[in-house]
Order: sequence, then C-alpha cells, then structure tokens
Amino acid sequence: MENLISRITINPDVCHGKPTVRNMRWPVEVILDMLGSGMETSEILDDHPELEREDILASLYYAKLSISGDILKEVS
Repeated sequence: MENLISRITINPDVCHGKPTVRNMRWPVEVILDMLGSGMETSEILDDHPELEREDILASLYYAKLSISGDILKEVS
C-alpha cells in the first residue's frame, strides 16, 4: 500500500494544493467522482490514457485513509 499512497501528491502549485495523482492535474476527488457516478475503472482508463490502474487504486486508498483519520500518518 505504501507504493499506492506515493502516487498521491500535494503541491500548493497544482490544483490549489488539493491531493492529486502523480502531481498531475487530476485531483483525487475527480477520480472518486467518476467512480461514484458509476464509471468502471476500464472506462476511466480508456477515456484518460494518462491515468493508470494504480492511480485509481491510490485514490481509493487515499479516501479510505482520509475517512479513517490515518491520512496524516501515511502521507507525511
């Protein structure tokens, strides 16, 4: 799981400091929105070839850590 969380970056110069995927302009919240709207992982990857399956898994893992309250331990 450590490899997954390393894909999530927080940079004040990218997307106003929101958590993003690999320092790209892909906020975690957008990945979660796509999944929440019912898109399959394969659809997201087909529509956005710059993303990788691990990016989606990392976004889900980041969300899990955020909800559990463990995010500060893992990201810092």
